[in-house]
Amino acid sequence: MKREASARLDEEIDFRGAFEHAPVGLALLHHRVVVACSREFARMCRAEPRELLNHSFKMLYSTQEDFELRGRRIGPLLAKHGCYADDWIMKRMDGELFWCHVSGYTFDRNDPYARVMWSFEDLSCERPVHSRIRASLTARDRDVAALLIEGLTSKEIGRQLNISPRTVDIYRARLLAKFSVASTAELVKKLVTV
Repeated sequence: MKREASARLDEEIDFRGAFEHAPVGLALLHHRVVVACSREFARMCRAEPRELLNHSFKMLYSTQEDFELRGRRIGPLLAKHGCYADDWIMKRMDGELFWCHVSGYTFDRNDPYARVMWSFEDLSCERPVHSRIRASLTARDRDVAALLIEGLTSKEIGRQLNISPRTVDIYRARLLAKFSVASTAELVKKLVTV
């Protein structure tokens, strides 16, 4: 009885249409290339869906380095857990940076980037990316800041970024000064609220 009801429901629902018109940003990626996206995701990116299809997701990252770093960091987490969620800064097609909550699910843990479904929530109303702060952070500052937010130690950050823990401490000190705070805890709080 349940199986028959489920089959009827599948026949009645246009799943492709539901995906395309979902009230949240959705994107299906194949090896980090957009193969399908919802209209809401395209609107969030200030593009038409066709402008995003068959393009590398790197066009929506603030820098090439950020795209590569996140790729190295997120792939193993998708392989281990099957899913990943985080807040990060993305770039709209017109170049504006914005905070976004991202959640992803891989269909194959053995090849985590083969097919990944991502959902996106635009956080720009709650967490604007201020131009003064954005302008003051280098790409490496952003890398270190992102890993500090995740709670990694200097040693762990150094391993992730292929730099020494002492160099991480120097970047941390610069970030403390830029944000006028005295501790890493205060820095992280400031980073996630600006």
